[in-house]
Amino acid sequence: MNKLLFSGAFAALVLTVFAFTAPENPVVTTANINTAESYVGWTGYKVTGKHHGKVQLKSGELKFEGDKLVGGSFEINMHTISCEDLSGEWADKLVGHLKSEDFFGVTKYPVAKFEITQVISRGTPGSYKIVGNLTIKDTTKSIKFNADMKETDGKSVTTADITIDRSEYDIRYGSGSFFDNLGDKTIYDEFDLSVNLVHNK
Repeated sequence: MNKLLFSGAFAALVLTVFAFTAPENPVVTTANINTAESYVGWTGYKVTGKHHGKVQLKSGELKFEGDKLVGGSFEINMHTISCEDLSGEWADKLVGHLKSEDFFGVTKYPVAKFEITQVISRGTPGSYKIVGNLTIKDTTKSIKFNADMKETDGKSVTTADITIDRSEYDIRYGSGSFFDNLGDKTIYDEFDLSVNLVHNK
């Protein structure tokens, strides 16, 4: 009898401890990115100067546990590449070249993608280190960068500055890493992206 009482008491104790210590399933919510207000800015560099512009998003979403960012992804519509430091014929010529097979091959590869694989808090609310996979021209590489999320006019805006080595994505036109004697026609491998994602709170 004592053994039965002990077994019953032990079982009750185990169930009580489990009830207080078992982790709750986190509730993950999804916020769609407002593609009309979001964009990715770009800046490319060459020996004789630089050019900059924007490209629009096709789709995207961010995932949260409460107010904490935990994941997400977005697609970039490469057909929307624009140049903002030139105008008219010169802008059209540069954009056409960027869309050609020399650079992003937009006809064959109309979408670039980014998917978050890890989110690390940097110690203050809205400040994160992001790890994820960037796909350009069917080449996928893991990249890391810092991102900040702020609330503005009832919306959340997530921003990040990223430096990409285009040669890792088989974009080698004008690269001094692969071609000799380019002189002032050299285009640097690294280009900068400024991500600006807008979504509802």
